[in-house]
Amino acid sequence: MALISKLFINKRGLDKLKNNLKGKANELLSRTFDQHVTLAVTGLSRSGKTAFITSLVNQLINEGNGTKLSFFDPVHNGTFIAAKRVPQKHFHVPRFDYDAAISALTAEQPNWPEPTHGISELRLSIRYQPKSSILKYATDMATLTLDITDYPGEWLLDLPMLKQTYQQWSQQTYDLMTRAPRAELSKSFLAKLALIDPLASASEELLGELAQEYTALLYTFRYDLGLSVIQPGRFILPGELAGAPILEFFPFPALASIDGNAYQNAPDDSFVGMLRSRYLEYKEQVVRKFYREHFLRFDRQIVLADCLTPLNKGRESFADLELAMSMILQSYSYGKSGLFSRLFSPKIDKLLFCATKADHVTPEQHAPMVALLNQLIHQNKHHISYEAVQIKTLAIAAVKATTSGVSKYKGADIPVIQGQRLAQREGKGATEVFGQKITVFPGAVPNQLPQENYWRSNTFNFIAFAPLSDLTKHQCLPHIRMDQVLQFLLADKMI
Repeated sequence: MALISKLFINKRGLDKLKNNLKGKANELLSRTFDQHVTLAVTGLSRSGKTAFITSLVNQLINEGNGTKLSFFDPVHNGTFIAAKRVPQKHFHVPRFDYDAAISALTAEQPNWPEPTHGISELRLSIRYQPKSSILKYATDMATLTLDITDYPGEWLLDLPMLKQTYQQWSQQTYDLMTRAPRAELSKSFLAKLALIDPLASASEELLGELAQEYTALLYTFRYDLGLSVIQPGRFILPGELAGAPILEFFPFPALASIDGNAYQNAPDDSFVGMLRSRYLEYKEQVVRKFYREHFLRFDRQIVLADCLTPLNKGRESFADLELAMSMILQSYSYGKSGLFSRLFSPKIDKLLFCATKADHVTPEQHAPMVALLNQLIHQNKHHISYEAVQIKTLAIAAVKATTSGVSKYKGADIPVIQGQRLAQREGKGATEVFGQKITVFPGAVPNQLPQENYWRSNTFNFIAFAPLSDLTKHQCLPHIRMDQVLQFLLADKMI
């Protein structure tokens, strides 16, 4: 009896081992045949990441139920079978809350879903009929596993810090704080720093107070001024690090004027010693950790950019967006994904830039939106094109909130959009309330980077709209060009 029991246990162990090996072999096979895609979705605050991911998932899992994916070949050609959400691979990473997001959009009084404040994941299993690839000889039905990773664009802005010393970062940040539009708001904080001897023994209490004041400045820069370059990014989106001493540092001006030996030998308990130590710890434990654990494994990337709000805010805000886009794009390591690199070191081989909120302007303004975004990314786009990366730029609305039409004005036809105005107060813990239904022509989008005369002679009346009413969970959300997004990012894996 004992022998039978022992044999049963051994068989059960062998079966478990076989299943584990089979699972690993299937995963390896999937990567070999490009049946697995890790899609990274990022963008600065208020660029529409949460709405975008919600819409992308919604379009796929509801395909065939009122969907409009005409430009997505697997649907157009009838080879798409179905998609469903499945458990994610990384259990330690928060799940993207699709259910809460879709509930907000389809509520009796619809509202935009709560934005995410950290990294999150969601996995889809997409089944289709292979028609052209080698898979058609092996199976009638193939499965593409899609891992979607959502992370704040502000975290990307920290990656350049990996190449900077504390002195270099302080000088760069100080230069920004002494120029418009940050200069006036920064005066009080910089005046306090001017009274401190950087080599004197530090007061933990004073250091904490100044760090809080610097963090408050970053919130003001981001949410009141509408600026994009916010460093360190975790200060306004701390996630699990909220309240940790590793987030209590700030730039110290004029470090270049300190004797080099004195700076290098500054005691650990001096002001500059403590600030430098925390900066270095932040780089290693926060920035580099994110880079190693998440950033390196992305296969494809979409960068969402809201160009309309900076146009509303003015010249300085738009210039800051241009600088932020440059900083973000410098952080990537792009390259063609061959077989061995896909198995052991995946790299981004497709990059999609999307100008969001295309429904907030009239349809003929979509082409200028794309042209403007292309201008914003021109230098970096030119560089990474040499690395054989496929790049595309689109104007999209992940969840369409307006309808377009034509109205008469002084006897002439003019294009207009109509929607429910969303009155909102930007800032930390911003609240949103519904306004009246309006019909408006919001203005013309420049098709190139605005020059000084543009800001003097043009106004752009960007208006925030509430989601359309009468949306349901099991119907596809209205959108603009989400089918073209899917075509670019996934269609080549489903042939």
